[in-house]
Amino acid sequence: MRIDIDTGVCIGAGQCALTAPAVFTQDDDGFSELLPGRADGAGSALVREAARACPVSAISVRED
Repeated sequence: MRIDIDTGVCIGAGQCALTAPAVFTQDDDGFSELLPGRADGAGSALVREAARACPVSAISVRED
């Protein structure tokens, strides 16, 4: 799995960090970012749900 965050689209709603806190966090400005070493989703079943929860579709999840 590969997770990408379009930082130009992200509005900092925080739904990803609330849905999958083991994978996503928010930076100092409130925008989404992946926790270090979590670009592969770390096996979290909530990653796809976090992507769906994003109100601006800034998160994409692809299978490698």
